[in-house]
Amino acid sequence: MQSLRPSLAPLAVSLLLFGAPAQAEFALANVIQEAEALAAKPFDPPAPVPELLVNMPYDQFQSIRFRPDQSLWRGDGSKFQMMFFHPGLFFRNAVDVLVVDGETVTPLAFEKSWFDYPPKLAQDIPNDLGYAGINLTFPLTAPDVQNQFLSFAGASYFRGVGTEESFGLSGRGLALNTGLPVGEEFPLFRRFWLVKPAPDATQMTFYGLLDSKSVTGAYRFVATPGEPLVMQVEASLFFRKAVDQVGLAPLTSMFYHGENTDRPVGHWRPEVHDSDGLAIETGTGELVWRPIANPKRLSHSYFAVTNPRGFGLIQRDRRFSSYEDPEAHYQNRPNAWIVPKGDWGEGHVILVEIPTDAESNDNIVAFWTPKEPVKPGTRIDLAYEVQIGGARTPTHSGGFASATYVGAGDVIGGGNVEGTVRVLADFTGGDLPDLPANAPVTAVVNVSEGAELIHQTVFPVPENKGWRLSLLVRPPKDKPLEMRAFLKKDNASLTETWTYRVERP
Repeated sequence: MQSLRPSLAPLAVSLLLFGAPAQAEFALANVIQEAEALAAKPFDPPAPVPELLVNMPYDQFQSIRFRPDQSLWRGDGSKFQMMFFHPGLFFRNAVDVLVVDGETVTPLAFEKSWFDYPPKLAQDIPNDLGYAGINLTFPLTAPDVQNQFLSFAGASYFRGVGTEESFGLSGRGLALNTGLPVGEEFPLFRRFWLVKPAPDATQMTFYGLLDSKSVTGAYRFVATPGEPLVMQVEASLFFRKAVDQVGLAPLTSMFYHGENTDRPVGHWRPEVHDSDGLAIETGTGELVWRPIANPKRLSHSYFAVTNPRGFGLIQRDRRFSSYEDPEAHYQNRPNAWIVPKGDWGEGHVILVEIPTDAESNDNIVAFWTPKEPVKPGTRIDLAYEVQIGGARTPTHSGGFASATYVGAGDVIGGGNVEGTVRVLADFTGGDLPDLPANAPVTAVVNVSEGAELIHQTVFPVPENKGWRLSLLVRPPKDKPLEMRAFLKKDNASLTETWTYRVERP
């Protein structure tokens, strides 16, 4: 079995026998027992919801609304309340919902009266339909206002937000074979246990049972709303089958276009994205920044990391002028930062970039995958923290890459060398604004095998209180151009490490 729990050997295959003790009060051990027993049986998919709801027009489905006055625990004095998603359209399976109150565990029955329906639709809805997911609320902005801050709906997806952001990117319980030719498998949460919070509680605890053709899983979540939202996650995974690529602590986002890409014809907004980069803190403390893009073809980027300290998808550009969209407010989309707990061992942070022609498609996925292959019978235990929100997540005292630009190297402003590209990276923050214009700032640059670095220069940009790295590079003939750089003064690093990938023509 494999383990990512702090108390167990990192990703080691062992003969550890996990015996869940009998407990009067519901705990993660109860879910682990259920997940382990479920893994010994063939996958039995949950029953689909009626075709009436699956094929319903989008506008009609959107008119089915949960009534906030029916929120769970509304009359019990709790700051935490729970709303529910209605099955249909994208949500094609119902989930079991149980409420844990001390030693009592009670199934929560489906209540049609908790929803407002379009005329005559309610009579066609089965009385035992069930809920598609859960939606947590808490008074973040005012004592008498229940703000939605975390929801789980659809497969193993969840979305969260801090106090000051708008909903954007998503997290997942697990990602399997994302972007691989074998086809992606989407595990789903098929059951939730909601622990009734005390009236003065500032944290909400709940459990989830995950299931798919290849794996089952037991999850414990402890969510603390605020700025940012912080969620502690513990999970035990039991694999029925071998999996080519396991994505642990996965994040999913959208990148349509940005300052580092061409603007689609006819689109007036300067940039459209929920996240603009992947950030990684390695086990040695190195901070890595990789701007993301909307590629012409499916792209996988692999970052070898042993015991990562953190990784996440970040919306670093927080300027309204970069988006000019007063409805979507892309400048307010939250960051998501994963903080592993314990020893995760050797593996890779993988970034998957999928071509998209619309901002409605989530086309960016990032996750960590262990070095050891996952075989039938493998068990993985892991623990991590998810931080959602916060313009400065993750925190960093040094300079950071604030923008990346790419153009041809044989046009005015780019250079005069045919077959090359001009790549520019702006660095701001840290000590950079206080350096004089004649400071001996240099760059350490590496390019991938087969590429030729023809020219590089670093110079101050007073307009943004930073420094610009300009590279003229001839890409390899038969593969993408990979670049890596950071700024330094004397022998001291000034910035994080910037990495970038330019697709082959």
